[in-house]
Amino acid sequence: MSDDLKASALPAYGDQICKTPNLDRLAAQSMVFDRAYCQGLLCYPSRPSMMRSTYPGSKNKPITLGEHLQKFGMHTSRVGKIFHMGVPNSPRNGDSGLDVPECWTEFHNTKSTETYTPGLYRQINRGTVTKKMEGRQGIGTKERYWAAVEADISDGSDQADYLVAEKAVQLIKERKEAGKPFFMGVGFFRPHYPMVAPKKFFDMYPLEKMKVPPLIEGDLDDIPRAAYGIQNGELLNKTENGRRGMWQAYYASVTFMDEQLGKVLDELDRQGLTDSTAIVFTTDHGYHLGEHGFWQKGNLHEEVTRVPFMIRTPGLKPGRTNSLAELVDFYPTCLDLLGLSQPKEIVGKSLLPILEKPNTQVRDTALSLHNRKKHVKNKGCAIRATNWTYMNYGDQGEVFYDMVKDPGQYTNLIDNPDYAENVRKAREQLSQRLQQVQ
Repeated sequence: MSDDLKASALPAYGDQICKTPNLDRLAAQSMVFDRAYCQGLLCYPSRPSMMRSTYPGSKNKPITLGEHLQKFGMHTSRVGKIFHMGVPNSPRNGDSGLDVPECWTEFHNTKSTETYTPGLYRQINRGTVTKKMEGRQGIGTKERYWAAVEADISDGSDQADYLVAEKAVQLIKERKEAGKPFFMGVGFFRPHYPMVAPKKFFDMYPLEKMKVPPLIEGDLDDIPRAAYGIQNGELLNKTENGRRGMWQAYYASVTFMDEQLGKVLDELDRQGLTDSTAIVFTTDHGYHLGEHGFWQKGNLHEEVTRVPFMIRTPGLKPGRTNSLAELVDFYPTCLDLLGLSQPKEIVGKSLLPILEKPNTQVRDTALSLHNRKKHVKNKGCAIRATNWTYMNYGDQGEVFYDMVKDPGQYTNLIDNPDYAENVRKAREQLSQRLQQVQ
């Protein structure tokens, strides 16, 4: 798993600038899901939802995938972030965050300096550039979201993701020697802020070559305020260089993470385990980098809900699929690949039929949820169908997009009479899907 990784930033999903050679080779060997969606729009709701195959806010809490696999004698291990860890808190402190220890036979944390890494520090929203440690935005500070560091150590050996990869390599060797089936969660922290990577990764992405989304006057006039999600990037929207700087730092972090992923893939090859091991790569949710003037996560637009999702399965052909998938489908898919029984409480659907035949449909819609707690005002939910997206914010408003004619989601058609029947059906489908969340 990566962290806060938007699908559209990857070459495997069409990006022309980012460099991810290891994800590229994994994609070439995998079934790549072009329409996979997260169920929670922040790290905490998304990750336990995936690992328990249940929807955020549901009272239904099945045992974790790791606990279930242990019942069948499988060794389960974690290194890095799989369940929620506060960043930069947990990697700086070396703690487990909100991990579920019962999920793992063994687990390992890493410790790194994060924002306080020696190197050139940038407070991108304010244009600050310094090597000083004083005044850096770290744990609990209001502007930590826009911090990046061009680290001095050229191989990144002081960084969390480097340490995660090194530990994963060690664990793979141990599992090979043990000679028994294993499940391993390898959780990278980047590109989640602070975007820290060796300077050479920043140098790959000159500011002047960064392409930023357009800011269109009146763009948001046709959607309710509740649809904006997290909004604290106003300073970034005022400067072209600030927005370019965010893309540069994000790309640098992605490429650094990709290099670490390559070490794990290489070790599987070295140990002769690749042909007997299924590999799944995904993230917890996507990310806004200035689309519609939005930054970060926490809203129901495509840049946040759509996630990279690829599954490499020994004995099955690689390919691409437009079939809808949810992250809750990860759990039952793993069990199906292993031929194991499934807990009756899980809500996901096995994607094995799609892995075997890419045109197979196991879902009509993908459900995403935000702020399901009763006391929260700006709660919402959305379903993504093949050709449209519908968002509902209760008495605060609705949004409907034609994803064929308007994939960038610029025109809300909720009151367009030509789409009245589509909207009616969407409301009905969402109501049916929400019954699964109880």
